[in-house]
Amino acid sequence: MTKTDDRPDRGSVKPVVAVFGAYGHTARFVTAELVKRGWTPVLSGRDAGKLAAAAADHPGVESRVASVDDPASLDRALAGAALVINCAGPFGETAPALVEAALRAGIHYLDVTGETLVASSTFDTYQDDARVKEAGIVVAPVMAFYGALGDLLATVAIGDWPAADEISVAVALDSWHPTRGTLLAGERRAGRRVVHSDHQLRVVAGDVPQPRGTWTFPAPFGTQDVVGEFSTTDVITISRHLDPERISTFLNTTPLKDLSGPETRAPQAVDADGRSAQVFLVEVVVRRGDEERRVAVHGRDIYAFTAPIVVEAAERILDGRGRATGVVTAGQIFDAEDFLRSLPLDGLSLGNA
Repeated sequence: MTKTDDRPDRGSVKPVVAVFGAYGHTARFVTAELVKRGWTPVLSGRDAGKLAAAAADHPGVESRVASVDDPASLDRALAGAALVINCAGPFGETAPALVEAALRAGIHYLDVTGETLVASSTFDTYQDDARVKEAGIVVAPVMAFYGALGDLLATVAIGDWPAADEISVAVALDSWHPTRGTLLAGERRAGRRVVHSDHQLRVVAGDVPQPRGTWTFPAPFGTQDVVGEFSTTDVITISRHLDPERISTFLNTTPLKDLSGPETRAPQAVDADGRSAQVFLVEVVVRRGDEERRVAVHGRDIYAFTAPIVVEAAERILDGRGRATGVVTAGQIFDAEDFLRSLPLDGLSLGNA
């Protein structure tokens, strides 16, 4: 049974959106974004105490205890919802269970995983699953800072080109105080990274050194030392529909000290919205022969920034602005430039795209 035929018009009563793993750091931003936009979230997760604390931040918001080990509890958690946003790691455990629950309920599934191998597995597992088509739903992994933003930028940059030789995604952060989920995901990855060359994805072992070099970013970063083959879900999403010969990913080295330092600490709020002071810049360069196109964005706090991405995606899917159903990426289903312009960015440069 699908919910897609009875979606309300924009401006009418908005449907319910379930948030799973609702007491996590990123999930709290997601819930706040839903409430700010007038949506009705239902919060769920397995820890009743943490769930109650998260719900207390938003009086009147319902919470439902659920665990991925108990399918019936997931069915109860999603009852009455039109869409579920999975914010709970480890996503290797939660994504399969939540996608299956979404299929049983006939509702859309989005997640915010940054785990490259998990994202790839979700796409591969459900891409040709007839149940997704029959339900008429969207299954969209990695609708987050990593995975969606680079994909949208690459889609804008490639524009009317039918193909590209290389798409490069370069990320600069002035710092990176990671959440517990980020640290655990890094441990599970054990240095392995997914790379894309010769139109193929492959996994590189953790003991293979990453290439190093420099990248000249727009202001405020300028020229930075970078590591290549940075394991980002943008490799997965871009390869799903643009498929250049090569996808290259880079991260400046400055935030790596925060990720591996002995005094690593979680993000610290510096404003009323709970955002940290972290500044990010993402530049995407598309090359075809001697031609080159560049686009770039910069903003604040990669975890907080995930919330407007995934909630904007949910809103567009539910109000009919998504151009397709099935297992999709942001660049496939949305008007990429219009989507980018809707986000709370400090700067957006579409260059010569």
